[in-house]
Parts: sequence; structure tokens; C-alpha cells
Amino acid sequence: MGKRTGLLADRIEQGAAGLASFAEGLNDAEWRTVVPGDGRTVGVTVHHVGNMYPIEVQLAQVLASGKPIEGVTWAAVADINAKHAKEHAAVTKADALAFLRKNSKAAADAIRAMKDEDLDHANKVSLNGDAPLTTQFFIEDHALRHSWHHLARIRAALKK
Repeated sequence: MGKRTGLLADRIEQGAAGLASFAEGLNDAEWRTVVPGDGRTVGVTVHHVGNMYPIEVQLAQVLASGKPIEGVTWAAVADINAKHAKEHAAVTKADALAFLRKNSKAAADAIRAMKDEDLDHANKVSLNGDAPLTTQFFIEDHALRHSWHHLARIRAALKK
């Protein structure tokens, strides 16, 4: 494990732990609250973060290997999210939190397995208009930021 990959992995775990800690304190009505502008419930959103870690890390590994990310579009992401929301509409808090914890740990472990120099590899990312992004930026903008982003939106929805 490199120093930089370790720090990124730690921040992924920190974000997931913050989301999990906040979600643990929610009552049933809060868990079922729809997040404005998103359309998913808090519970589905928490599960969604866990669901996306494997995809986000796999894409980061593509960049780390020096290859471009091709064929990934925001429409494809929206489709994944819509299918996920439908399939997990009744997710329980216990299941969502266990899933989030398991997948965030696996994501962090995968990032720790990278070398620091892998973080500097840059290539085209279709999701970002084929901009040549570094692996580090991609990790920070997706796997790392994801839990923080959704926690802020959930807090705003619940006014907490």
C-alpha cells in the first residue's frame, strides 16, 4: 500500500462511516423520506452508495491500468440508479447499512492495493466528455465523494 492510496482509502471509509452513523439514528419515517430532487428514499439512497462502490472502483482500476474508460454515460448511470431504486425500494436499515459497510471496506481495500504511481495515470473518461482524468481524481470524484454528497442531500431533506 502506498501512502496516497492509503489516505484515499481511509477517506472512503470515513465517508461511509459518517453516512452509516447518521443513518443508524434515523427513525422509520425518516428512513422512508424521499430525497427532494432525487426521488429515492433515504434508505434506497444509503443502499445505492454501497451499490456503486464496486462499479466506481472497477472504473478507477481501468484508469490505473492506463486504459480509458469508454462507453460509460450519464444515461447508463441513470438506468443503473433507476433499476436499483426499483429493486431495493423496501430495503431495511440493517440490510442497507451492512451492505454499505461491506462494500465500502472492499472499495477501500481495492484502493489500498493500488500503487501510488497508479493514481497519476490519466486517460479519457467517457462519463466526463472524454476528459483525460487521473485515477486519483476519478476516485475522489466518485467513490470517495459519493457518501459525502448523499449524506449532505439526506441531511438537507431531513433538515438535520
